[in-house]
Amino acid sequence: MAQGIRINKYIAEAGYCSRREADALIKKGAVKIDGRNALCGDQVTAGMTVTIDGKVLAPPDRKVYLAYHKPRGVVCTAEKREKNNIMAVLDYPVRVTYAGRLDKESEGLLLLTNDGDLIDRLMRGRNGHEREYAVRVDKPLTPDFLKKMKAGIYLKELDETTRPCKVRRITDRTFEIVLTQGLNRQIRRMCEACGYHVRELKRIRIANILLGRLKTGQLRELTAEELQGLFGSLGEE
Repeated sequence: MAQGIRINKYIAEAGYCSRREADALIKKGAVKIDGRNALCGDQVTAGMTVTIDGKVLAPPDRKVYLAYHKPRGVVCTAEKREKNNIMAVLDYPVRVTYAGRLDKESEGLLLLTNDGDLIDRLMRGRNGHEREYAVRVDKPLTPDFLKKMKAGIYLKELDETTRPCKVRRITDRTFEIVLTQGLNRQIRRMCEACGYHVRELKRIRIANILLGRLKTGQLRELTAEELQGLFGSLGEE
């Protein structure tokens, strides 16, 4: 880090949060460089000490990219008051955070990393990377239901219409769906708008990364080939 690095990028690369979130912390006055309030655009060079809310931030370490099978009941939050928060459940020596949430009642693939730039890129809907889910509902599927899900559904609570997507019937009450946007509880809301209720929801793919045979609660490092495909799918920044 001889030439210095912008403070928001430094925070993101240390795995604390995304660059956008880092900018908010800086504007709030929570970030200091060598004891003075940091400003957006400040550079951090070797030997400087960065603190957030009075706690020293460890310098950026090697980048870590993990696939994790989130169990049902685990909450994607760092809030310590939440008993089953994901940070308390994870057992990994490097601080990482999740790139895209799964709600408490859902399970499946989460990407975990200390690369704030990757988190930013995954969270931006315009990148349009695919996320695939296996879903079981409470009653038999109909052709009309599948047609509506594919075409896009207006969600009154969010005042937004979902993008057209791929839907494939698997059994009488199960289907797979591929989304390119991440609205809050999107699949559950879509099903409810059609008179169905989700009984089980599992994310099985993010871009080119597959859940595969990863068991509930287990994690693994992504391969070089997976990382190349993932960054390729997100395009150049």
